[in-house]
Amino acid sequence: MLQKLQLKPGINREGTNYSNEGGYWACDKVRFRSGYPEKIGGWTLYSANEFWGVARSMLPFQCQCGATLTGLGTNLKFYVEFGSAFYDITPLADTNTLGANPFTGDGTATVVVTDAGRTVGTGDFVTFSGVTGAYAGVLNGEFKVTYISASTYSITASSAVAAGATGGSAVSAAYQVSVGGSIYTQGTGWGAGTWARGTWGSATSVGIDLQLRLWSIDNYGDALVFGPRGGGLYYWDYNAGVGLTTRGELISGMVGANAVPTYQNEILVSDQSRFVITLGSNDFGSADANPMLVRWSDQENYLEWEPMATTQAGSQILSIGSQLITARQTRQEIVIWSDAAVFAMQYLGPPYVFGFTTLADNTSIAGPNAAVVVNNIAYWMGTDKFYLYSGKVDVLASTLRSYVFNDFNAAQAWQVTAGVVNQYSEIWWFYCSANSNYIDRYVVYNYLDNVWYNGSMDRFAWVDSGLKQFPLSTVYDEATEKGQIYAQEYGFDDFTTAPATPIEAYIDSSDFDIGEGDNFGLVNRIIPDIGFDGSTGTSPTVNMTLYPRRFPGSAYGAEDETSVVRSQTVPVEQYTEQVFVRVRGRQMRFRISSNGLGVTWQLGMPRIQMRPDGRK
Repeated sequence: MLQKLQLKPGINREGTNYSNEGGYWACDKVRFRSGYPEKIGGWTLYSANEFWGVARSMLPFQCQCGATLTGLGTNLKFYVEFGSAFYDITPLADTNTLGANPFTGDGTATVVVTDAGRTVGTGDFVTFSGVTGAYAGVLNGEFKVTYISASTYSITASSAVAAGATGGSAVSAAYQVSVGGSIYTQGTGWGAGTWARGTWGSATSVGIDLQLRLWSIDNYGDALVFGPRGGGLYYWDYNAGVGLTTRGELISGMVGANAVPTYQNEILVSDQSRFVITLGSNDFGSADANPMLVRWSDQENYLEWEPMATTQAGSQILSIGSQLITARQTRQEIVIWSDAAVFAMQYLGPPYVFGFTTLADNTSIAGPNAAVVVNNIAYWMGTDKFYLYSGKVDVLASTLRSYVFNDFNAAQAWQVTAGVVNQYSEIWWFYCSANSNYIDRYVVYNYLDNVWYNGSMDRFAWVDSGLKQFPLSTVYDEATEKGQIYAQEYGFDDFTTAPATPIEAYIDSSDFDIGEGDNFGLVNRIIPDIGFDGSTGTSPTVNMTLYPRRFPGSAYGAEDETSVVRSQTVPVEQYTEQVFVRVRGRQMRFRISSNGLGVTWQLGMPRIQMRPDGRK
């Protein structure tokens, strides 16, 4: 008797393996398209160049000159990518002229710098210029601070520096904005993680929690408005002749700036009305940050923030929650999330400018990067469930909810990153599993087919193809503190290595009865239904493995594995017609897997031949 294996699309882990009979149980590097599973695309280096830090914010944009650039915010730096090169435009926090002979060497690469008035912390970056004498060839440049004390700090030079004090009398030190954490870290008291960077209640003191570094980036026309969470607002305009080597400028210090917030937790620019909007900033006339405050500039004027009869600048305090987390734009409104509610922000025009509506309360959001908008619908990952807003807020039913949140590092929830692959109607969420402090898992919702699937992958930022040919993602090497950009859905292998390495992919069915399941059955033949369309390998192959067992609670018995090989290239797709196996049990599951170069595959409806084989 031939038994057709026609299974429900998507991965379902909401029940037991056996209760999901007729479905799929597990997968990795596999997606569903039109109801059938197939291997995902591969990836390659978008640029061979590296950048400092882990990048969790990325925005491609186009200038009036026609150049396409990408803003990139890491926990250590802010870059603009152009022509596959990364240009450091990290804003400065302070500049200072050091006293005479500020450097002290001891014969090693460690150099002590004297600057009692500096604004710097361990891990921050400083650039020296004007160094003369024996140190000129070594210390004119950028360095990372390795240790700080009351009036000195240490750096590591590129080579050993002779003992003594020298450097000249006109050394300039340019201190970049302080670095942030690569993971979320909880401190133990006042100023934890930012000691000596601010006074109690100031914008630079973050209390007992050190937020990992997250940047907001948005377009203001073809310029960038950006800033680190908990920091200032910065502006950068390539078309204004600033050049790729000019750093972002603090808006509050620009000519014509008035009442610009000195602190913000999120920045965005309204598409149609052209307001710069901040969340969690300090209000007009106050230096204290309000985590529930929404504040906006005058229309078409990022420099003017004072509410007056002649401007549309203003602010509004929202009431549900302890802090505003993030915001996204739809066609009709801006959706704002607090840690306990969802709000809509709509432009009304003078005199009220913006109106606010509470859409739902008793909700959650995992972090600032956990939400996306697709086809005017907002989707986001909460702390224990998924949501969508399509006119009203609903819980998004997921067949992987328990599986994801039972193996979820809630302490690192702010690392969650959402991305879209419109080509396949997918929303991806990347998150940290329970025992990982860095992203290592993903879960996907296919909004066209309304199915879920998941796997393992470390990606920290993601933008869909649009201005770029492929979706872009970022990766991070903790050992070197360096990151890179990958182009996704490129070929079918990992092209970041030379030569390329294969991507291992698999999908497992849930257990299903052999026959009626009351007697043992013997499976002795498989008629596969596999497509290899698009494969570039000469003999693309998948492995089909059968796992029998006696009862749902028993161990799997001796499995039998066979291969299905394409024997002729497209357009005439020929492959192994039938394979003979020998497995015996009451239930069985099967696995389709591949680990070869140039292999992609699509699973259809394979059939198995079985016969009764007794009760024992």
